[in-house]
Amino acid sequence: MGGVNQDEGKKVLVIRFSAIGDVVLTSPIIRALKLAGFQVDYVVKEKFKNAIENNQNIDKLFTLEQEALKEELLTQKYSLVVDLQNNLKSLRLRKGLSQNIRVVNKENIKKLLLVRTGIDLLHNQHIVERYFKAIHDLGLEDDGKGLDFFIPDDFKIDAESIPLDLSKPYIAWVIGASYPKKILPMEHIIRTCNEIKLPIAILGGPGDESNGQQLIDAVNHQNIHNLCGQLSLMESAFIVKKSCLVLSNDTGLMHIASAFRKKIISFWGCTKPSLGMSPYQSASGSLEIVSNTHAAPCSKLGNRCKSKKKNCIEDIQPETILASVNRLLDA
Repeated sequence: MGGVNQDEGKKVLVIRFSAIGDVVLTSPIIRALKLAGFQVDYVVKEKFKNAIENNQNIDKLFTLEQEALKEELLTQKYSLVVDLQNNLKSLRLRKGLSQNIRVVNKENIKKLLLVRTGIDLLHNQHIVERYFKAIHDLGLEDDGKGLDFFIPDDFKIDAESIPLDLSKPYIAWVIGASYPKKILPMEHIIRTCNEIKLPIAILGGPGDESNGQQLIDAVNHQNIHNLCGQLSLMESAFIVKKSCLVLSNDTGLMHIASAFRKKIISFWGCTKPSLGMSPYQSASGSLEIVSNTHAAPCSKLGNRCKSKKKNCIEDIQPETILASVNRLLDA
């Protein structure tokens, strides 16, 4: 598609509509473009702009839903468009915005082959690596500094609303996920929490409140705190940043934890790290606990399970989780 004309203004539009984790995973690309001297603009869905709105490397943030978006973007005269969404909606949006367009190869055929047959042609290539392949011909490479998630310097959390001393060691446990089949069973979390001595902050969205309350009712000590549905994304990220260890299903806060270089124990059932969405450059010692029911992922998104009697993630036992927690806390 040609290179970027160095004589014209270096303005790039990055397109990634959703979701929280996927948007955070574009941050190394944003940083590389900024370091290369581009003005970096970004388009995201309104629902997910909180995952990127404080990124210091973005000059202008547009939301997909705003009025006359395409007309506004046409006035910007972009020298480059980088489409990291690559679907029909992003195709329509990017059309005519620049003579230089780069589009991520989402490797959907290889993903389908892996899910359906177990044949792995992805070779553990992370989605961030796929993003960089889209702009490789521009001479831009990953700087190895991982993900970014910016919390404003003046951000404060209301200490009275959080029944937890954030100045002392505690564990953050993210119990939700985008699909039920990606969620670790509550009974497994209960049995694990009963053996953990450190305070535990339970994180999740409004849909996880009842599960969080189930944990509060069932765990036999008072050092567990249900924060599900009570916090903004920024507040949840702050809790994650201050923790000494993060436990998480395959979800957006897991990637935010990676941005803070936290030690992470992540749980994988119907999705697998082989799809390329594992924690990216998290702290040394981080662990991935993967269900061994099926070697291959059950589905690309984790919305379907190949097992007829139970979900794959149910195979991850409390004893395994507790051993991993103790190992990282002792390290």
